[in-house]
Order: sequence, then structure tokens, then C-alpha cells
Amino acid sequence: MLLRNNIPFTYIFGKIKKELIFVISYSIGIVVLYENFHVTRISIPVAVPALLGTIISLLLAFRSNQAYDRWWEARILWGAIVNDSRSLARQILSFVDNPYGLDEIERFKNRFIKRQIAWCFALSQGLRGQSAAKGLERYLDKEELQFIKKQRNVTVALLELHAMDLKKALIEGWINQYQQIEIDKTLTALCNHMGGSERIKNTIFPVTYSKYINMSIHLFIVLLPFGLIEYFGYMEVPVVIAIATFFLLVEKMAVHLQDPFENKPTDTPTTTICRNIEKDLCQMLDDHKLYEDKPHAEMAPIGSYYIL
Repeated sequence: MLLRNNIPFTYIFGKIKKELIFVISYSIGIVVLYENFHVTRISIPVAVPALLGTIISLLLAFRSNQAYDRWWEARILWGAIVNDSRSLARQILSFVDNPYGLDEIERFKNRFIKRQIAWCFALSQGLRGQSAAKGLERYLDKEELQFIKKQRNVTVALLELHAMDLKKALIEGWINQYQQIEIDKTLTALCNHMGGSERIKNTIFPVTYSKYINMSIHLFIVLLPFGLIEYFGYMEVPVVIAIATFFLLVEKMAVHLQDPFENKPTDTPTTTICRNIEKDLCQMLDDHKLYEDKPHAEMAPIGSYYIL
């Protein structure tokens, strides 16, 4: 995600650098040929590119809205993961009674909550195409690490370990049946949020729709100089560049927003959300050392700011 509000212009315009080079070269070439060499005296009514531009604007508005809906749904799902992770930790700490101060029960609570932190990081990394098991040794014991290494889906394996521990707690009498049902509901909710995130990740935005809009924008840019040249002359160049830049940037914004788990600056900030979950759950465990001693998550520099 973006960690600074003042995004540099070099980053913004760098996304459409190739397109801008084409627009600048094309518009200058048209006006030079028109004014000096009289190679072409083609001009079209300005209403033609204006009408085409209006239609493209409507299509871009719809495209941007749909892309933002995907991004916002991803953010809602991860907001729910935050809430349910806190609820799960609270349920484990409050439901599991330990009147005799048994170390085994305290280890159970500690293991369960740390495993939930690991689950959040595993889901975030898996959605971004990274190794889901990376860095989980801080939260899992050797037996748990051995178990997840044998599994294809690490996040599902961690939920399975949750379920196994929950069953053990019920058998040992650490929780009653009603408490087990409530905790299981929270685990089911987390599984649903994981499925929703994977649905967004694996559902590709219609390629043909994107391609048609892109082709329409380029057709509009090709026609635009011929509609403006009689009115602006050489000043047609900055006008065409400004208009083309607007359309290209809006299209690029929609392209980036439509995939919120691609490890880009416009991603849903899952790593930061995981860090906040870790901070809250460590506070509930009264284990501030685990959070404070952890090195900062890897950050990739983009210009004068970072993505996380």
C-alpha cells in the first residue's frame, strides 16, 4: 500500500510513459505536417472526437466504479478478518478456564492466538503470490511447522490445527460445548473471509472489456489532433497531451484497482493490517516482546515512498 500521501509525479506519469511518448510524437508530427509541409490538410469536425470522448468517459466511469468495488470488497473482507481475529483471541482467553494455573492450558492459549497471527500473515502472503509459510516460524512450534510443510494450502492447514486444538479443549473439559460452538462460528467466519479474498484474486476482470476500452481511447487520441488543429494550430499539441493524459491515467487507475492482491502500491494494505492484528493480539496475550522485537516487514521503495 502507499505509505505517503504525496505521491511523486514521476511515479504517476511513469505509468503511462510509453503512451505519452507516442501522444507527444504523434501530435507534434501532425501539426508540423499540417502547418509547414502541407502534406496533409485533413481536418474533421471537433464534434466527432468530442462525441467519442463522451462515450469513452462513460465507459471509463463504469470501469473505474467496478474496479473500485473489487478493491473495496477486498478491504471490507480484511476489516472483517481484523474483527474476527480479535474476537477469536478474546474467546480463547475468556472461555478457556484455568483455575489451577496449569501450564498446559496457558500454552494452549498462547499457541492458539499466535497461530491466528500466523494465519493472517500466511493469507496475506499467499494472496500476493508469495510463499505463505515465509516468516511463520516466529509464531508456530516445530510440530505445527512440520504439519503445514506437508500441506499444499497453508492457511487451510492452520485452520485445521485450530479445529484440532478446539476439539482437544472440549475433550479435556477446558471449554463446554456451547463455548466450542461459538469459537467454531468464528473460525467459520474466518474461512468465509479467506474464500472471499481468494474469489477476488482468482476472478479475472473481463479482458475483452478492458481491451475494447483501450482501443477506443487510442482511436480517440488518433482523431483528436485533426479535430483541434484548425482552432489551435501549434497549441493543439499541449491540448491533445493534456486530454490524452487524463484518459490514460483514469484507465490505468482502473487497471490497478481491479486487482487488489497483486503486490502493487494500490493493493489492499494486507501487510499493515496483519501487523495491526499482531499488535492487538500480542497486547491481549500480554506479550509485547513478540511484536516489538519483530523487524519491520519488507518494504519496496517506489520513488520517494514505499509500498508495504
